[in-house]
Amino acid sequence: MTPPSIANGLSLRGLRGATTCSANSVEAIETAVDELVTCLVERNCLEAEHIVSVTFSVTADLDACFPAAIARRQPGWDQVALLDCQQMAVQGDLTRCIRLLAHVWLPSEQTPCHAYLGDASRLRPDRSGHN
Repeated sequence: MTPPSIANGLSLRGLRGATTCSANSVEAIETAVDELVTCLVERNCLEAEHIVSVTFSVTADLDACFPAAIARRQPGWDQVALLDCQQMAVQGDLTRCIRLLAHVWLPSEQTPCHAYLGDASRLRPDRSGHN
């Protein structure tokens, strides 16, 4: 049996994104998460019911709050599976960085648009724009 989303011309895709925070504070993390999630939703014309899951990872220097708790405030995201974890510590990595991996249903012909914002744009210069 073909899953309903595939029958409707949708494909399950992974979207990546990252951003940096100005500080380790609830306010700075809220601002960064809201900006990152909004950018990803807008670039990919996402509707909440097409978002399957989002995993957030943060560098060890961000511990003021959970990014998933902030994302859960998005309209319609109460059924999205959200998870927070700590990013692997690598010498020389960006500080105060939030990364995400989202699994979403997109129209089969649509090219996924990833979002690398702020200082995180240097992580993937090839994906920092609208490509």
